[in-house]
Amino acid sequence: MFAAYVTVTVLGAIFNGAAAVTYLIGHEYPKTQADMKGIPRKWVPVLGMLLAAGTVGLLAGLAVPLLGTLAASGLVLYFIGAIIAHLRVGSRNIVGGIVFLATAAAALVLGLSYHGGR
Repeated sequence: MFAAYVTVTVLGAIFNGAAAVTYLIGHEYPKTQADMKGIPRKWVPVLGMLLAAGTVGLLAGLAVPLLGTLAASGLVLYFIGAIIAHLRVGSRNIVGGIVFLATAAAALVLGLSYHGGR
């Protein structure tokens, strides 16, 4: 159980960390995604900071379980919102969001299972 928990948590941190960097360095992809969803571009760095906070929280959760639970929960909500934003504008390009959501949900479930809800 521990190996699965650590593997999924680190994988989730890598995914979200890479996404956070993409959002924070001003890469064009997050900007075009924001435009497509009707989200102001000034929100792109804010979304990047949320992803970065989730990344740090997942890793900190390896030492402080409550932080990992809160971070994974926040990421689950973030990606539910991202998928809804895609669907709202008619985009069916949601596979990436589903992968990120599944990773965050798996980190949450495995963390809660391993730590027993502590």
